[in-house]
Amino acid sequence: MDPEQQSSALLAPTQEHLAQIKVFPLIPALRKDITNTIDTALSWEQLTASDINFTIVRPLVLKYARLKNMSCVYAALVVRSYFLAESEVELAYAGVMLSRASLAQILAIKLLSRWAANHIQLVAVLTTCWNPLAGATDEVVDEVKQTLGAHANEDIDSPQSAIEMAISTQSKFFLSSPVTQRVINDIYTGRIVFSTTAHRSILADNYKPRAIEIYNPQNAPFLDHYRLRVPKYGAVLEFVNFALLLFTFVLCLANQNESKLTPWELAFIVFASAFTLEEYTASTEHGWIIYIANMWNAFDFAFILIFLTYLALRIKGLSDGNLDLSDMAFDILSCGACILFPRLAFFAVSNNVVILSLRAMITQFVFFIGIAAICFSGLLFTLWTLARDAPNDHAWTFKSIAWLMVQIWFGNTYLSFAQATSFHPLFGPILMTVFAALSNTLLLTILISILSNTVARIDANATQEYLFQFAITTIEGVKSDALFSYQPPFNLLAFLILKPASWFLTPRALHSTNVFLIRLTSLPQLVLIGLYERHLAAGQGLRETSKDAAQSFFNSLPRHIKNMPLVEALVGSSSNDLYDAIFDVDIGEEDDIFDDDEFGDEIPALRSFHSRENVNARSDGSPAPRIRRRPASLSRAATVTSERTSPRPRLLSSLTPIDPVHSGEMLSSARSPLARLFNPRFPSTNEPPHTAIAENVKKIEALLEDVKELPVQRLKEEMKELQDRQARIENLLLMLTRGMRNETSRHDSIP
Repeated sequence: MDPEQQSSALLAPTQEHLAQIKVFPLIPALRKDITNTIDTALSWEQLTASDINFTIVRPLVLKYARLKNMSCVYAALVVRSYFLAESEVELAYAGVMLSRASLAQILAIKLLSRWAANHIQLVAVLTTCWNPLAGATDEVVDEVKQTLGAHANEDIDSPQSAIEMAISTQSKFFLSSPVTQRVINDIYTGRIVFSTTAHRSILADNYKPRAIEIYNPQNAPFLDHYRLRVPKYGAVLEFVNFALLLFTFVLCLANQNESKLTPWELAFIVFASAFTLEEYTASTEHGWIIYIANMWNAFDFAFILIFLTYLALRIKGLSDGNLDLSDMAFDILSCGACILFPRLAFFAVSNNVVILSLRAMITQFVFFIGIAAICFSGLLFTLWTLARDAPNDHAWTFKSIAWLMVQIWFGNTYLSFAQATSFHPLFGPILMTVFAALSNTLLLTILISILSNTVARIDANATQEYLFQFAITTIEGVKSDALFSYQPPFNLLAFLILKPASWFLTPRALHSTNVFLIRLTSLPQLVLIGLYERHLAAGQGLRETSKDAAQSFFNSLPRHIKNMPLVEALVGSSSNDLYDAIFDVDIGEEDDIFDDDEFGDEIPALRSFHSRENVNARSDGSPAPRIRRRPASLSRAATVTSERTSPRPRLLSSLTPIDPVHSGEMLSSARSPLARLFNPRFPSTNEPPHTAIAENVKKIEALLEDVKELPVQRLKEEMKELQDRQARIENLLLMLTRGMRNETSRHDSIP
């Protein structure tokens, strides 16, 4: 860990400081300001335009940034959830409410960037579980409890972090912002270590809350059981556990026996029960909204329903000796293969654009099919009523009619014409023709258009959708429930041991027992993680040594081998190393092609007030001392002063550049003795007089502009020198015109 990270780690806010932060006063204030600001429907592009940003967003950001309240980001997202709920209630003002919700998200993004200078405080802003009633008066708390009713205490004692609030409010722009993704990436890789307090856990272990710090494997214990909660390692362990579940599932169905339990079936029941407990714990810890926001959790939940149905029928069949129930249980369980096999394959490409599009398409398809089924249920009842009174040999049941309509829906239109008269001689053909036209022509075309638009929308916002799913996966990985540190099926054992023990053990004794069981059941995983982080991870000794050895071997290869297309494609072009080395070289003054004193301060630049704050901020968040730059006129003072020592004055030449091409023409423009005296260096020109005068006027204007920037003392010296020169000229003129005015003796003393 470098010194900067160590110093920033010391600035992590304590639990006492976080508990004293007032959250509730921010919520009504933000709602009032956003309501008074936005009174019309605006799109996201309009709200992020430059004029809206500087006139509306920026004043609000500066107003709340001055409070230096770490919960302001969370409060803005709470206000966003309020406006989203209002948009579903106040349909007449849904557009305005959605615009206000978007403005709340923009404020959250802008306010979060104010904490970006200190990484530790930035993590605290996003990961601290805030209570929305913190800082509220007793009257407000009592009123909220009366509004909530019976579940008031449970809802009050369930705080959320800013990231969890962003997930529940679908704040995809907030989650995909670079500042938020920096924190999420650090949490995913385990670089940032923190602990959250369990409030809704099945088995909570809150004995030792850990402050936010940057993880250093060299200072941490070798068997660090907290590393099992790192999402990066949790994803690998989850893949292994799911592979074991699939393996036992296949062997269970391959060796099924309706009369008794086989060893493989018993192993599958154990792994599936452990998987069910893990998913139930996840939904309890983070809430159903965050849990179901992950598309793969929906597949896992569907498999859990299949497993529970199988288990109930299997137990009933074995207890009653009913082989038919056991056979049906295996049939239902076999349907779970449609979920388990693609679920394992999608672990590697879970956030691919195609997979994200597939999820949205499945959602739209299920919704559309549900609407179509409701619409055609009337036709189903009509056909069943007509077929019941139809004089034919084929008895149409409700089930057979429904199956016929499904076949027609998916393209078998021949059946609609062949079986139409069997329902009714007159109405049967009419109804079946209308149904075939609607299902195969109109509705399927609409369905294809909806799915195409869904794919195009997901493809346009693929980055945001990917980062949104990545944020959900990361937050699910950092779980405070103690059961998440156990790998299935050991979480069943931990639940059976620690849940009863938590009723009579002290928090310290429960924590010690929990740590012992974790290290005992996860010893191989902890050893592998410890070896990897100390020797094989990025930046560690063994990996750096291997990298240097490989680089030395590559540099020792002949040039014709290094320039081979295959080798260059695998290793990379050496020109990139050359470019990187160029920018690492310190440039000396002799290599500078520009004179910084003359041109350095005249380069235009576009800066904002917020950027200047970031540049002038120290790593601890305090503003850096302001650097006073001397003006451009002072940087040129030395040049003018040195030129003043020459025989002829160089004031004009030091401030006004002279074109060397026209120097000869300018020297010839001096037509009188006074002009030669005042401007002996300017060449003459053959141009018309008005052209030369215009050029001289422009040069004089440029000279005056430069004179405005000169210091006062220097201007005084120049004016004094000009006055002396003018006095000498006047004396010279008087001496030359003395004879004309018959003045002889009075001016003899003039030098």
